[in-house]
Amino acid sequence: MRGSTPAPGSEFVRYGGNTSCVAIARDGEDPSLLLDAGTGLTRVSRLLDGRPFRGTILLGHLHWDHTQGLPFFRSGDQDGAKVRLLLPAQDGGTAQALLARAMSPPHFPITPGELRGDWSFGHLEEGDHEIEGLTLRAREIPHKGGRTFGYRISDGQHTIAYLSDHHPASLGDGPSGFGPYHEAALDLADGVDVLIHDAQYTAEEFPARRAWGHSTIDYAIGLGATAGARRVLLFHHDPRRTDDELDQIARSVQSAPVPVTLAREGDCVPLS
Repeated sequence: MRGSTPAPGSEFVRYGGNTSCVAIARDGEDPSLLLDAGTGLTRVSRLLDGRPFRGTILLGHLHWDHTQGLPFFRSGDQDGAKVRLLLPAQDGGTAQALLARAMSPPHFPITPGELRGDWSFGHLEEGDHEIEGLTLRAREIPHKGGRTFGYRISDGQHTIAYLSDHHPASLGDGPSGFGPYHEAALDLADGVDVLIHDAQYTAEEFPARRAWGHSTIDYAIGLGATAGARRVLLFHHDPRRTDDELDQIARSVQSAPVPVTLAREGDCVPLS
């Protein structure tokens, strides 16, 4: 739930310091769908308490803060694990080869193909898919430095949207100067129960960081309200943002036009 880098230290304990990973599970079952594989992926192993992971990992894109948990995913790197990893279709090689650019000697001792268990790696195209018994919609959204997907996931009763890294300013000026609401983002967020959205910067910070590929708190809330989301979960917190500063943000958004909460590491968000 942090963006860019982990945030260790006593000032980051209550909200947590690991990078992006969201686990999706049905009531009473182990998670079968993971969104991104940042350092937060290590907490999924703790959640499974030694049991092997059997399911799908969806990467929104290939930046380090969304992949660095893979080599340390104990529940996936063991006998009995069965993992399908999917990432946005792009040029440059197979999905496994693209991952191996950062996960292979001399950068790391092993390659993705050396993980234990039954792993498969593939590209995902834009469109609607059935994955782990859920309906998934994948759309490309603006983000600097590589093809990036946002996701909409539904079990037929409840729906979430996941836009962890979103750079609306790439489209030019729009609402409050942050860029227009992107058609794909509106499509993914339309009427969802929960919109999980990049909220790395404040409006005051944004001008100096306009080219860095991320969104603002105000933009995330505005997108959620425009799309008719029932709730916005602010995500991808700046790694320098302390617990006290996030508390202050939480207080400041209480009068927003849509219910807003801030993501905390380890939180469970029930949809039923």
